[in-house]
Amino acid sequence: MNKLLYEIEKGTKEALMKKKIILYVIQNGSSTISELAKEIGMSVPTTTKIINSMCDNGSLEDYGKLETNGGRHPNLYGLNPDAAYFVGVDIKQFGVNIALTDFKGDMIDFSMEVPYVLRNSPEALDRLITIIQDFIEKQTIDKTKILNIALNISGRVNSESGYSYSIFYFEERPLVDILRERLNYRVTIDNDTRAMTYGEYIAGCVAKEKDVIFVNLSWGLAIGIIIDGKVYRGKSGFSGEFGHVKSYDNEIICHCGKKGCLETEVSGSAMHRRLMKRLGEGVTSLLSKKFNKNEQITLTDIVQAINREDVLCIDLLEDIGRKLGEHLAGIINIFNPEMVVIGGTLALTGDYIMQPIITSIRKYSLNLVNKDSVIITSKLKEKTGVIGACMIARLRIFEN
Repeated sequence: MNKLLYEIEKGTKEALMKKKIILYVIQNGSSTISELAKEIGMSVPTTTKIINSMCDNGSLEDYGKLETNGGRHPNLYGLNPDAAYFVGVDIKQFGVNIALTDFKGDMIDFSMEVPYVLRNSPEALDRLITIIQDFIEKQTIDKTKILNIALNISGRVNSESGYSYSIFYFEERPLVDILRERLNYRVTIDNDTRAMTYGEYIAGCVAKEKDVIFVNLSWGLAIGIIIDGKVYRGKSGFSGEFGHVKSYDNEIICHCGKKGCLETEVSGSAMHRRLMKRLGEGVTSLLSKKFNKNEQITLTDIVQAINREDVLCIDLLEDIGRKLGEHLAGIINIFNPEMVVIGGTLALTGDYIMQPIITSIRKYSLNLVNKDSVIITSKLKEKTGVIGACMIARLRIFEN
């Protein structure tokens, strides 16, 4: 067994203290012994002994003296980057993003938009496994130090039981069991929006905010929720299904099987559907040539067209932004968050999507509630999902 895993899985009180220390440093960065002693509820001498043991086994490092104004300069302790590695896999509709991070969370290697078509079939699962195996195979690190692989999956995912109910639900046993068996590594699965939320919280635009709403505006629509610094999952792990709120009286069947879901009008798939209809009617666009050649048009193509000032795509996007802002106003009224982060593929259009969202939020939410809610775009942008997956892979090893 990996030495770090052996140390934290002994089942002893000291092993529990080590896990708590690692979790604290993950959340707060390098810390002093007095800070860690307070966190784990132990005396400074006892904490010092545990910290020294963790430095000896290589999980922590002495980062040197903390600069202070006079007095003694305490030492800072942080994660040893080489102690462990984690793989994150972000599954998109038309590609896979995959990355390797070290114990500190710094990215070692990544591959973006690996060709892949997401389908609910055994063949698609086989292809996904091959992509992961190929990525790991090319790494030059000590592969025994890869402690966990995390996969982002859209829809209903119970990360505790390891079941995905929206896709790759072919057998009675959990999907994580199948993946562990095929990949020969520990595997975690989680909802893609929740992973993006956690990634942005740990490594993105969130600073000291503890109550955050993350909006994933991609092929579908969902939100991630941070309450008091912790990811809110819900009783069965299905929280955040914002896109499946009954919002319209249309006859459009959502992929969940119901009609009138918010996602049928406010999502990348809704925009794609409308774009195809307008192009079919002969409306001119930068994407007309691709459409006329019967070539696949992806969300990435649409984003690129918008950023090149394609009038048709901008018009469709602004309509989605206005509608999304109307519904986010209700979310802000309910949660009164410190920050709302707009992420996902369509957020890569920047001000084109943000202006109509912000205008609608200001129009439909209560002024006293929204005045303290900062509304910004994702800092991690297209890497939000894959970084979030890596952060989830690390978290899951130490939080249980």
